[in-house]
Amino acid sequence: MFLGTHSPRLDDKGRLFLPAKYREELSGGLVITKGQERCLYVFPETEFQRITEALRTAPVTAKAVRDYSRVFFASASDEVPDKQGRITIPPALRNYAGLSRDCAVIGANTRLEIWDATAWETYLADQEPQFSDLSEEVLPGVL
Repeated sequence: MFLGTHSPRLDDKGRLFLPAKYREELSGGLVITKGQERCLYVFPETEFQRITEALRTAPVTAKAVRDYSRVFFASASDEVPDKQGRITIPPALRNYAGLSRDCAVIGANTRLEIWDATAWETYLADQEPQFSDLSEEVLPGVL
C-alpha cells in the first residue's frame, strides 16, 4: 500500500528519486504510464501485471476498452530504479504530466502518482471542499 506525499525534484536528465520507504518494494521493476488528470501512474510490476490480465479479459469489441488500452499501454515504460533509487521518466511522459523540476509523488493505494507540484496543489485545493461529501458516495457505510 502506498501512502503519503513526497516532494522530490527531477534532475537535468529527467531522473526522480523514489520515496525511500518504497525503494525496496519497487527495486525489482516498475511501470510508469499516463494517469488521469495529467499525472503519471507508477505501478509495481506485479500490480501492472494484474491490470494487464484484467484488460486482457475485457472484450476487445468494446471501443472504450480498445481506446483505453491503446493509450495506457502505448505510453507505458518499464523501469528499474538505479542503485540510488532513481528512475528515469521518459520525455513524452514528462511532457504529458507537465513535469519540469518540482514534483509531488503521492501514495494512491496500489500505485504511486507523480504530479507537477503546482498541478498537485491546484488539484488538491479544488478537491478539498468536496472531500467530506465524497466519503458517503465512495465509501458508503464504511466511514
